[in-house]
Order: sequence, then C-alpha cells, then structure tokens
Amino acid sequence: MSTAVPLLATKLFAPRAQPDVIPRTRLVEQLDAGLARRLTLISAPAGFGKTTLASTWLRDLDRPAAWLSLDEQDANPSRFFTYLVAALQTVRTDLGTDVQAALAAAQPPAPETLLTLLVNDLAALDAPLVLVLDDYHAVDSVAVDEALAFLVEHLPPTAHLAITTREDPRLPLHRLRARGQLTEIRAADLRFTTEEAAAFLNEVMHLGLTAETVAVLEARTEGWIAGLQLAALSLQGRSDPSQFVDDFSGSHRFVMDYLVEEVLHRQPPALQDFLLCTSLFERLGGPFCDAVLDTPAGTSQETLDHLVRANLFVIPLDDERRWYRYHHLFADLLLQRLPAHLAGDEVSLRVADLHRRATVWFEEQGARYEAVRHALEAKDVERAAGLIEMTGAVLRLERQETVMLGWLQALPDALIRTRPVLTAEYVWALISTGQLDIAEGRISDAERWIDAATDPVARQEAEAAGMVVVSEDEFRALPMRLAIYRAVRAQTLGDVDGTAEYAQHALDLASDDDILAQGAAAALLGLASWVRGDLETAHRSFATGMDHLIAIGSLSDAIAGTLVLADIRAVQGRLFEAISAYESSLRLAEQEAAPDLPGTAGLHVGLAELYLDRGRLNEAGQHLATSAALGERAWLPEHRYRGKVAEARLKAAQGDPRRAVALLDEAAALHLVFPLPDMRPIAALKARVWIAQGRLNEAQDWAEEHELSAHDSLSYLREFEHITLARLLLARHERDGAAIALEDAMTLIERLLVAADDGGRIARVIELLVLQARARQSRSDVSSALEALKQALALAEPEEFVQVFVDEGAPMRRLLQEGIALGRLGPFAMRVQSAFGPPATASGGAGLASPLTEREVEVVRHIAAGLKNQEIADRLFISLATVKRHIANAYGKLDARNRVEAIARARDAGLL
Repeated sequence: MSTAVPLLATKLFAPRAQPDVIPRTRLVEQLDAGLARRLTLISAPAGFGKTTLASTWLRDLDRPAAWLSLDEQDANPSRFFTYLVAALQTVRTDLGTDVQAALAAAQPPAPETLLTLLVNDLAALDAPLVLVLDDYHAVDSVAVDEALAFLVEHLPPTAHLAITTREDPRLPLHRLRARGQLTEIRAADLRFTTEEAAAFLNEVMHLGLTAETVAVLEARTEGWIAGLQLAALSLQGRSDPSQFVDDFSGSHRFVMDYLVEEVLHRQPPALQDFLLCTSLFERLGGPFCDAVLDTPAGTSQETLDHLVRANLFVIPLDDERRWYRYHHLFADLLLQRLPAHLAGDEVSLRVADLHRRATVWFEEQGARYEAVRHALEAKDVERAAGLIEMTGAVLRLERQETVMLGWLQALPDALIRTRPVLTAEYVWALISTGQLDIAEGRISDAERWIDAATDPVARQEAEAAGMVVVSEDEFRALPMRLAIYRAVRAQTLGDVDGTAEYAQHALDLASDDDILAQGAAAALLGLASWVRGDLETAHRSFATGMDHLIAIGSLSDAIAGTLVLADIRAVQGRLFEAISAYESSLRLAEQEAAPDLPGTAGLHVGLAELYLDRGRLNEAGQHLATSAALGERAWLPEHRYRGKVAEARLKAAQGDPRRAVALLDEAAALHLVFPLPDMRPIAALKARVWIAQGRLNEAQDWAEEHELSAHDSLSYLREFEHITLARLLLARHERDGAAIALEDAMTLIERLLVAADDGGRIARVIELLVLQARARQSRSDVSSALEALKQALALAEPEEFVQVFVDEGAPMRRLLQEGIALGRLGPFAMRVQSAFGPPATASGGAGLASPLTEREVEVVRHIAAGLKNQEIADRLFISLATVKRHIANAYGKLDARNRVEAIARARDAGLL
C-alpha cells in the first residue's frame, strides 16, 4: 500500500476574480458557446490574462466547475491523477473514488484503466460539469499528455475540459479542429482592444489618459495585458504621461525584468541565441534564418515552429505561416540585450555580418526593398547604391519617393555625385517632396554626365573621372528624364513657357517604346494648357498622358492624375464626369486588389468635394472617413493637404467655421510646392471663412498681402482669389454701407463673368452669377437679382450644384423664397431651398430656450458690427419700428438688458 501524500488545497480553487477586472464579454460569450464542444484551449504567451479570463468565466457560469492549478511536479502521472480526482471531488465527493483506490494499490493499473474508471464516473453525472486545467505548460510529461489525450477523446457529453497554457499541449488538436470539437482562444483574441485598454488605464488604474495616449500605448503593447499593467504602474505620479508613452518600449525596466524572467531566461542557450540574433530582422522565415545564421537547411523552420507552439511572442504574418515577426516589446527587449549576448565578438562587425547575409539572401530572392534596407544597416554603401539604382524605376512607378529620399540621404553625398542615375533619382525625390531649390543643384550635378549617355568617348572620360553606372537602361534615358524633371520644376514655379519647352524636348528625346516618357511629357503639356486656361486641350493632353501610364502599369501616377482630370471637369461644371473619373480609378485599384494603392485616399477626398458641391454632406463625410481609414500607404504626399481642405469645407458647410479655419491651417502645414496648379489656394479659402464669419479685417489683410485689387488684370491662375475679393467687397458694403465697395464688387464680378464664360468654366460662372444676384439684391434691385439667380439655377440644375447657393446663407434664402413666390424661378429652386433646412434652426442658437429667428440673428449680428438702429433699418430695408421690435425680441430670448450683454450671450450661443 502506498502512503497518502497531503494535497495542497490552494491548487484546487480558481483565483478570486478581482471586482474591478475589465469585462471580457466577447470572450466569455465565446467560452459559453464552446461548452457544446469537448475542449476549450486558451493558449497565449505570458501576461495575456488567460487565468483571469478562465476564473472570471467560471464565476458566473451556470454549471458546477472544478479547477486545478498545475506546476512542474505534476509531471508525475500518479501525482497528476491524484490532483485531478481531488479537483473533481470539490464538485462531487463521490467522483473518482475508484481511481483513488486504484492509485493506493501496491501496483497501480495502467493509465488507460484509471481514465476509463474516471470517464465512467463522469458519464454517470446527472448534470454537466466543467474541468479547468490552469498553466498546463508547466507539466512536461509525455505520459500525462497521452493520458489527457485519452481523456479528451473519450470525454462524455456531461463533461467539458478547458486548458490554459503558454504553449500548445501535445494533444491531437488538428483532429479535434476537423471534428468541430475544439474552441480556441489565442493571443490575438486576448489582447485588449483600445476600448478595453482605456477602461483599464482610466477606470481601474485612474490615470486619466487622453484617448490619443491610450491608443498609442495600446499599439505599443499590441494589447498585451501585462505590458499595459507594467506601463500603468510606471505612469503613476508622472506629470507628462504622453512623453512616457512615446518612450515606452521593451527596454523599459519593468517590461525588461518581466520578459527576461518569465520568457527569455526560461529558454535553453541555443534558443536564446536564435532569438537574440534574429531580433535584428522585422520578419523571419525558415530559409531566411538558415542563410543568416548559417545553419543547415530546415533547422530554423523547426525552431520557428517550436516558438509558435510555445507561444514565445511570435506572430505569424501570413496564412501559410512562412513568415513571422516578434511582438514589438519582445523585439525591443531582444535588441537591447543583443550587444551583451555578442560580448565575446566585435559586436558591430557581427551585426553588420548578419545584415550583410540578409542583403545577399533578399537580393537572390529578388526582394530589393529588403536587400537595400539591410545593405544600409550593414553600412555596405557601395552595394546599397547599386541596389537602389536597380530599384529606382519600380519606386517611381509605385510613387515611393519618400522611401527613395530616405535611402539616398543614408548614402555618402560624394558617392551619389559619381553615380548619374542615383543623382537623377535624387532629383525626382526632391521635386516630389517640394524641395525645388535643392533639386536645381542636383539637376546640374546629373547634367554633367549627359554626354556620356550617348557618346562612347565621353563615356570613357566620365568613367575615368570616377563615374559609376549599374543600370545601363536608366543611364541611356538620363537626358530624357532630366528634361522631364526640368519641365516639372518649371511647372511648379509657374513658368508655363518653360514647362512646354522642356516637356516637348523630353517628348523629342523619348524613344517610340518609352511609354513612360511619352506619358509624362503629354501630361506636362496638359498642365501647361491648364495654367493658360485652355481646359479642353489640357484635359485631352493630360488624359493621353494618363493612358500611357496605365498602359505600363504606373497606376499610382495614373490615379494621382485622376485628380487633375476631375478638377478640370469640375471647373467646367461637369460634376458627373468628374465623379465618374474618380469611380473608374477606384475600380481600377480594386481590380488590382489594391484598394489602398498610393493615391486612392486622394480619390475619396476628390469625391467628397464633389458631393459637397452637390450639397450632399453625408456622402462627403463618408468619403472623407474612407480616405482616413485607408491608412498611410494610400496617401501621396501632395494629396494630404487636400484632405484637410475638404474637411475644412465640410465643417464650414456644417456651420463650424472655427474648426474650418483650424483645418485650413493644418492643410497649409502639409502643402507641398508641387507642379499641379493651385486653383483654390488655402489662404483664399481661409479668407472666405473669415468673410462668412464677419471677420472682414482679417480678410482685408489677406487681400492686401496678396496685392489684390478690383482693377487688376485678370488671369485664370488668380481667378479664385479675385472671386474671393469680390465676396470681400460685397461683405464690406453690407457691413459698412460703402457704396464704392459695392460698385467695385459689381464691376469685378462682371469682368470675371465674361472671362469665365469665355473659358467655359461653368462652375465659376454659376458662383459669379450667385454673387451678382447678391450684389443686385444689396442695392434693392430684386428684379435683376432674380434674373441673375435664374441664370445660375439653370446652369446648376443639370449637374446638381447646390452648395454654392446654400453657402450664401440667409440673404440667398430670402431671395429664393421671393423668386419662388413670384414664380420667377424654376423647379430646381425648390430643391436648392430645401437644402437650407427648416427656418429658425440651430443658426438661431440651439442652446437657447427659445431660438432666435433668422431676422433676429441678422439684427444681432449688425448690432455686434457696431451699427445703429437706423443703419440696421436701412441695411435690411425695414422700418425703424420693426428693427426695435426685433431687438426687443432678441434681448428677451438672450436674457440681455443691453447691447453688451446681447453680444456676449449671442457669441456664447454660437451666433456670432
């Protein structure tokens, strides 16, 4: 008979769930649903909350549950069975008594016999039961694994087994998966969402972090719960949490201590060496690691498979599990400890050698991006320069100018100057990022090698002078490419004649099969025509250029060009053609399975602006949200400012001018000097918002700064600014009664109308007719005002221009009402009128107990502008008695006793 061993009772009880634990409702629901299957596996690295989830789940479970916390000593099968039975007996004391008796015998039976007795007991239960084995990874025993596999295979419907573990157990998981008998919860499921992280950090740890800081910390920890807890402990008492979060990494003391003790030091030396040496790389694959570490084929794949099974902070990057990466904090820790690990060698040389091996492997695989990156890390600049030269054409097609710029800036300048192709790549990257002055010097550097591209004698002399060429095709194309870059630079600087001259020269140099050069030159000739105001020629030439780019697969450039084509059509008043252009390019990106192709975000921004023109603000907002959701890759540098501009226009249309101004300031910070004509300058857009706010002094400062006058000679490039000036003059008349301002406005509008009409710029004609109607309304000429408005509506109706009317506010609304009442306007006027919304809406002060009417708001705004009662009466064409009545009503609604109080409360209510 064997002697009974005392049992540690604390192993048989689930840890008490803390009252402030973050609810994991989505996971608990998954666990509940899994009760219909045999096995639930909760498998993840240390610190992902496995035990907490299981114990919290059991707390509210509607069936009895047994719990067993395992440790290394439970690898003994006899001890394992003893504790297993003891755990079950916390639910029913008669469970497993036969097993206990058999274990006490001098010769205990085989494990299968013991398990058969146990399975029979479980099958006889009249109510279902759950058994949780916590920390199963601690048990390193083939015998126990085989016993557990037998138990799972024969588990009756009355019992359910749940296992928490840091590494997958040696059980037939694939067979259970195929039969639908397995529920799996892994690290990806356990990681805290941003909302859960916010609840933990602010509600449990009481840190009061902003949403932005929480999001950064959640991304930095990748939802790793222990990482968030360690960060929270470190954050307590800090005055600048955002700075700490920005600096938080795997090298932080608490994180490092945890990962070293719980993960790294628990691994055998050979595995530690693998982890540390491969931490240099952003992605890991079996053949790659074999090449870098110089190990026999297949060795590294076995190691990676083991790391995955052991849940050692390794994340698969594809469904085939060919490539992996380390968790960011774990990678930080490994990189931090790598120098000490390599202490016996010359560290920098060993690290450089690892990167050099990676360069060779990626180059052999044709993966030049990675090869370049590792060559730069290895400080092998000659090799990096050659790889960059061979990769340049691909980067240009994919619009990766910022990548190219970063690579070239990592090379010695003297090396670049001896390589004409690299110098040309530098020119392209600089121009694409708006650095025109620096680009000019680099163009000159490259041009000194031009003769060598076509003359063998000059080539010999150049090579004797140190010139190096890797890509002969790129070198032969050097004269043509530099002509293109000269044309782009001239276009960006507003030199129309220079643009056309250099573009034509590039076209003359391009070979018949050089589709890219022909497309670029045609596009530049189109831009020159656009700046001259010849929109139809511009569209035709630019479309030809885009067709060439699509033909060679330069989709990002073609997509970027769609904005030009759509902008031209929009100014021509052909909104539906512009929308169709954007939608066609989006379909093209989808066909290429690249919805986030560089440039696609700009397509959604363009659509947002067109829907805004049509007064469809919801659709505009949806497209802006889509552009933001596409992520960094989908943006081209020159499009980012347009996203902010579109947001600003939407905010202005929604009645939030302050936010609109702030967004326009953000747009200005993002704006690049670029060859596309800026037909709607940010400064002029800002002036328009100021005019709508009544901030005419700021708008006047803008006009003076840009040297604008009503008597300027007109050009298409400055047309938007002159229309804005006309708005300013009209607003000055309405505020101050300045007759000369009205006369100047009307004269300027008339001149602009003639020019826009002659150029076929229908969108501008519509806006100018609207302003003409406003100006005539201002001088009480209602009949002629309605005539101008009728013409504007007739032009607007086919393409559904709406917002241009709505932006004029209450005066336009009154004019529409009067025209409709008189029967002077067509049915489209009703559609436009409906876009204004119901009268006396939030514009009257939504926060007030009784909102002001539109007329009362007008009166209050005139009071705020300093006008006297009689001046208000003259301005609004109403009697003095009516003005006084409106003032009395407004004072009552604002709870004001005088003008000062009325202005202050109107401002608080958002009326001013």
